[in-house]
Amino acid sequence: MKVKWWKVLGLAGVVGVAATGVMVARAERRRRAYTPEEIRDRLRERHVLAQSSPEGAPQGGTSRGSRTSDPDGHLG
Repeated sequence: MKVKWWKVLGLAGVVGVAATGVMVARAERRRRAYTPEEIRDRLRERHVLAQSSPEGAPQGGTSRGSRTSDPDGHLG
């Protein structure tokens, strides 16, 4: 039985895409693995910023429902 070269190439491509997806998912999980203390600290920082800004003024120039990222690269 003869295996066509394009089948092998296609299978290699599929395996490569799957492996890349696994690597990206692992990196994302590590990046988002915050400890409870880190989460509390971030919330407290945001609270202080919200309290110190003038009432009604947009914070950081974005609206509340915005999906832009903060300087740390996190969506907010």
